[in-house]
Amino acid sequence: MNDVLLTVSGNIPADIDAQIAAGQRPLADYIAMARTFHADLLDYQTARQQTGRIGRLIEKVAGANAMLAWACYQKRRRYRVIFTDGEQIGIPFAALLKFASGGKRPLHFSIGHILSVGKKMLFFDRLKIQSHIDRFFVYATWQKQFIEERWHVPDERVVFTPFMVDADFFAPHQAGPAQENLRALVPADTPVICAVGLEFRDYPTLMAAVKGLNVHVIIAAASPWSKRADSTAGQEIPPNVTVQRFTQFELRDLYALSEFLVMPLYDVNFQAGVTALLEAMAMSKAVICSRTPGQTDVVVEGETGLYVPPEDARALREAIQYLLAEPELRAQMGRNGRRRIEQEMSLACYVERLNAYVNPTPVPTR
Repeated sequence: MNDVLLTVSGNIPADIDAQIAAGQRPLADYIAMARTFHADLLDYQTARQQTGRIGRLIEKVAGANAMLAWACYQKRRRYRVIFTDGEQIGIPFAALLKFASGGKRPLHFSIGHILSVGKKMLFFDRLKIQSHIDRFFVYATWQKQFIEERWHVPDERVVFTPFMVDADFFAPHQAGPAQENLRALVPADTPVICAVGLEFRDYPTLMAAVKGLNVHVIIAAASPWSKRADSTAGQEIPPNVTVQRFTQFELRDLYALSEFLVMPLYDVNFQAGVTALLEAMAMSKAVICSRTPGQTDVVVEGETGLYVPPEDARALREAIQYLLAEPELRAQMGRNGRRRIEQEMSLACYVERLNAYVNPTPVPTR
């Protein structure tokens, strides 16, 4: 019997293994983690089945994540470690452990995407639930510093870990013939660059930056995770910009077609844009990214890409023109980025780093 429980804040598709085997989607992080951790998975659908009437009531009143936290609480005596895959589950589960549970409890590890917002901070400021999260795993050094300083959590309990990408799925040799279909969207002999995602994307600044340039920008304004509105909506779209939705399978070909990725961000303190940055780097593409407080840990300035100030159309325009004029430099940045992914930010590296905490190797005794 497994002694680790891993939450999935969503529904695991019934055919996910077949999709992965067919190369239609990347390996899901939770599947890789469950295999390595020897963990049981708990998603919305399973939690609904196991919590019954009470779970349905909790979901109706407080949402699916609260219901999932309740399911974890019910299972707290069966597992050595319960690993919540985000604060949307980790916060209510920690509160349940603190105020509704007595005696022995499991270790609670939680991923913290962005804890520096008002509603979430109340749980830590007033209820002190940080006492019932044994390890925070964060993707931005700014978030690590914030947690340690505001709530006096010891350094060893707040672990910065780089985010990850499936480097086998997102790899240059995996690009397919769909590039030709994408190329049909663009005038002949015009270089293509891309921008991907929704979360805090500053597409108005990007569109202002490229207006009149001899380049075509394809904006993939969609995300399976974000509920943010598309910032291109209601904007005048320049003739050299195309806004379109892509599947992950199609994104791979978009990266391959593009000279480089541009990640224009509003000024935020968490790692908005990290998924697309890593996917592009895995495809051996240079990147241009807004330097925000939360986005300083991925791009190595001058080696894998360039940083520009947020919401600065002139600086972004100059960076785009610079990389377009330097094909050898951007190719070298792309190779450097791919190497950085393979050595530090692949899904395999990520899972092994976390597993060192979930299943620590015993220190041999003499």
